Amino acid sequence: MPFVLVCGFPSSGKSKRTEDLRYYLSENTERTVHVVSDHTLGFDKNKVYADSIEEKEIRGKLKSEVQRLLNKDDVVILDSLNYIKGFRYELYCITKACKTPQCVIFCDISKEKATEWNSRREPDTDRYTDKILEELMMRFEEPNPNQRWDSPLFVIHPEDKLPYDQITDALFNRKPPPPNMATQNQPLSSTNFLYELDRVTQGTVSTIMESQKLCVAGDDISIPRATEKIHLLRPVTLAELQRHRRQFITYTKMHPVEDLSKIPNMFVQYINNSLT
Repeated sequence: MPFVLVCGFPSSGKSKRTEDLRYYLSENTERTVHVVSDHTLGFDKNKVYADSIEEKEIRGKLKSEVQRLLNKDDVVILDSLNYIKGFRYELYCITKACKTPQCVIFCDISKEKATEWNSRREPDTDRYTDKILEELMMRFEEPNPNQRWDSPLFVIHPEDKLPYDQITDALFNRKPPPPNMATQNQPLSSTNFLYELDRVTQGTVSTIMESQKLCVAGDDISIPRATEKIHLLRPVTLAELQRHRRQFITYTKMHPVEDLSKIPNMFVQYINNSLT
């Protein structure tokens, strides 16, 4: 169940690289290769990426399809912009919980080259409008090999060939990261788990919002019942914190813990990873 995440600017050659890798793995291994992409969902990219709500729904569908296809034998490749590091982190948590290796392929291309390649596409089917193209390139959060969810990272320039041997080694010969307390799947045995999850996460959000009135970027924020602290590198809004809280609750419901005392530190870890 190895997972490959492909990311890059719009019109950066992601689908071509995905097809090349799919063909190589199909021909040289006995694995079934599944490709999940914007094309498989069949939506109007200019319409979706102009609406944050629709875009969020599409990301949810991509993630759900990846989760559905992950199994112990097959390879899953996600071919999409994947430009938000928080989304890449969510996918990393999924693969980590499944105890499967993953790698990231970054199609690194200049804005000028992406604009040129985009202009060659059919205007009514596959071409991004100039406005959407520019906005997506500005919003792109480049993967960082020092972040565990972006590693191992293969940076591919237009003139490069895919390093098939290295990618294959990363997918099939590398041990998956061990699940930690934020991803370990344990049985739900406490009747007040959901109550405690809601109470702790809401209390943490309130503490962060109150602390921001007195602290500055770079300060650490102490959270009740947590030994770890929030590392606040920039101001955050209530809407952003509530979004991360909802994501954490959704994931933790699927992977509950028996020791409720772990929840405060788990949420602190999640917030710190999401805000980096």
